[in-house]
Formats: sequence, C-alpha cells, structure tokens
Amino acid sequence: MLVLLPPSETKLAGGDGPPLDLAALSHPALDPVRDALVDEVVELAADLPAARAALGISERQDDEIARNAALRTSPTAPAITRYTGVLYDALDVRSLRGAAAGRARERLATCSALFGLVHAGDPIPAYRLSAGSTLPAGGTLAARWRPVLEPVLAAIAAQQLVVDLRSGSYAALARIPGAVTVNVLAERPDGSRSVVSHHNKSHKGALARLLVSSRAEPQDAGAVARIARKAGLTVERRDTHLDLVLPA
Repeated sequence: MLVLLPPSETKLAGGDGPPLDLAALSHPALDPVRDALVDEVVELAADLPAARAALGISERQDDEIARNAALRTSPTAPAITRYTGVLYDALDVRSLRGAAAGRARERLATCSALFGLVHAGDPIPAYRLSAGSTLPAGGTLAARWRPVLEPVLAAIAAQQLVVDLRSGSYAALARIPGAVTVNVLAERPDGSRSVVSHHNKSHKGALARLLVSSRAEPQDAGAVARIARKAGLTVERRDTHLDLVLPA
C-alpha cells in the first residue's frame, strides 16, 4: 500500500543532508521535469516582485524566496520530516517506533509541485512552490507534470493499493487509476452533512497514521475502511471512495 499525501506550504528549515541530488530521489523518470522546475524557481528568485506574484506570497514572506534561491546548495532532509503543518502534525511520524516506523518509510509518499512524487526518505531541501503557482515559462504545473507523473503513478497502482489523500489542486497534477479516495464529512444532529474544511487535514493525517501503524496489507477500499472502523471511526464506502463521517 502507498499512502499519498499532499505537501504543506510550511516546511522545516535546514537539514543535515547533502545538497539536492536528483539522482537520490525516487522515480528518475521525473528528473527532467524536476531539473527544469528547479532551474526556473532558482532563476525566478532573483526577481523578488515576479517571485512574489508567481508564488502568491507577500513581502513578509521573502524568506521563502531566499529558500528557493538556494535550492541547489541548501541542506536536505527526508521528505516526511521536511513537510510540516496540520496534516503532518496529526501523522506525527517522528513518534512512530519499530515496525510502524519502518512501514511509514515504505508506505508514505508526498505529491510535490516541485518534485512530482517523493517518498518518505527522499532527501529534499526546503522550498516554496504550490500546485497553483504560475511560473514565467507559462502553462500550469498540472500540464507539465501530468504526462510524466501519471505513468509513474499508474505503474505503482498496478502493483499495490494507493490511498490518495491529496487535496484538489495536487490531485490535478496526475490521476491515479483505481486509487482509494477519502472525503471528511461532518454530520449534524438532523442528519445533514457537509464537507469538513478546517479540520480536514488533521483527520486525513490521523487516518494516514492508522494506515502506517497497521500490520494489515489492505488490497482494496473495503480493507482500508475496516482498519479505520477498528479504530472507532465511522466510514462509509462507495466503490473506491470512502467518506469519513464525524459529528458536527
């Protein structure tokens, strides 16, 4: 099983790994796009106003542009510890021990606007680039990633179950045939439901933790649902889609 996470805008600074080496990342078929995007992001960082506009940030976040300027030379850290924020706090991978920690390294991957797909141990620098960013070269990042990323994800999905926890903009970078998708819904006392927005990431992070903590090797959405239900969660299944239902 592969549990595919969205990235986070916030990222841990620093690291103790060597500078970025694309050859050290999983899926070398993605390297040409990775290399081109890294070059473009580094070049863009030399023009602060253009970088702010492309990245959708303000002057108060110029330190993010400085990170991009140093992409080729700054230290790296494993991807699973590089990303921070609500989902990754709920996942809390650093607290996993023993076999669960090993399963986390094997089962977790992140969809990245800059690197396409990185697995838990892949060494990456801190950076700022979102799926919705528009670089000066033109075209959407989805248009650039889809032709190379979809075949990689399709090959993975042909070999193992993929649980896709990505948000909409990152799901648009590449489709995954047969992937299990998850929504988080809030149910009111009158039975009406709405999509959870504010705590969506937290609940998906908690689900990812359940999936890497489990010794089970789920083969379909039903098996994923059983792992969640065993932990006391309310889950409804429609084919390959799961709704995680919480009280409002």
